Amino acid sequence: MTSQRTRQRLVDRLIEQGVTNPQVLDVMGDTPRHIFLDEALSHRAYEDTSLPIGYGQTLSQPYIVARMTEILLGAGGKLERVLEVGTGSGYQTSVLAQLVSHVYSVERIKPLQDKARDRLRKIGLRNVELRHADGGYGWPERGPFDGILSTAAPREVPSELLAQLAPNGVLVIPVGAATQELRMIIRDGESDKFITQVLEPVKFVPLLSGVTR
Repeated sequence: MTSQRTRQRLVDRLIEQGVTNPQVLDVMGDTPRHIFLDEALSHRAYEDTSLPIGYGQTLSQPYIVARMTEILLGAGGKLERVLEVGTGSGYQTSVLAQLVSHVYSVERIKPLQDKARDRLRKIGLRNVELRHADGGYGWPERGPFDGILSTAAPREVPSELLAQLAPNGVLVIPVGAATQELRMIIRDGESDKFITQVLEPVKFVPLLSGVTR
């Protein structure tokens, strides 16, 4: 299940799907995805599919984790401070944390956050701060951010997230309800305008408001 051959097959599939960033591919191959699932599903960890993690949430498909990470890294400047909206299992968090200086991750479901904290500690990632809060409001006290990545889809892009982007910062976010699209939004450093690019159709869990314990 966790052999290097199994992980390499996953990386090969990502390459076939168009992921090209060598750093992202290396991290995807090295990250133990099976620890981010309950034991009953861990045998499916290296399939290129989303999997349930409880509370109506999912562990994202490896392709979409790699794709969103690649978009974030390729959008421009150095990523010192990155906000993740929706910690979930902690898998996307762990991928980001191996590629950027510091990750600030917000999760509204406390039991998921607690599990994610244990998993991140288990694999020795120390450059992550977690917060139990409504992700749609971001984390203004830790902003502005060079990058923001959302793992859940709002119907419209929250203005709070746009406000927390640093000049030339990039937001990668799925948007929509029945149909969703992945967007990349850059805050232009000169004009302070937001430049939006629609990338591809996607399917994410909705970005919900409020918190649960």
